[in-house]
Amino acid sequence: MTNSLIFVDLASDDPAAAGAFYAEVFGWQNDARPQGVYHRMVPGGFFPNKDGSDSEIGNLHFGIFDAANALPHPQPGGVEPRSLSTGGRKPRIWVLVSDEDTPERILDTAERLGATILWRNHYWKEFNGFNHAFADPWGNEILLWVKAGENPVIPDNYTKQ
Repeated sequence: MTNSLIFVDLASDDPAAAGAFYAEVFGWQNDARPQGVYHRMVPGGFFPNKDGSDSEIGNLHFGIFDAANALPHPQPGGVEPRSLSTGGRKPRIWVLVSDEDTPERILDTAERLGATILWRNHYWKEFNGFNHAFADPWGNEILLWVKAGENPVIPDNYTKQ
């Protein structure tokens, strides 16, 4: 068995506010562990089988940690750096938009709550998907993915790659 990716954490200088942001933008459960220090975002549900039924594999979770003290760490008071990364490339988090939601609603909600829209309306042929992106109020980049399906019709206002 290979090593398994089990979790990804996003940095914030206000984990409680970031947890509330993601709960409202995506409808995920905001599991404070403890409140304001570390928040686990729980999408709920399961990865689907090919027939659309639920598999035994639960959807992935991610965490939000306090940049001022990135726990766990052997030194309980934390170590430098204690600030958010503001320049250059950072990891990007991809979110598959459900059939019950739309990228427009997600982007509008994120922007209303302080996110910056990075782009909208792009089609990536290599992976046959429509994508859009925003930076959350803490600078983390979130990319939205919508499956294009067989023989996709790409709207004229979409960029293509």
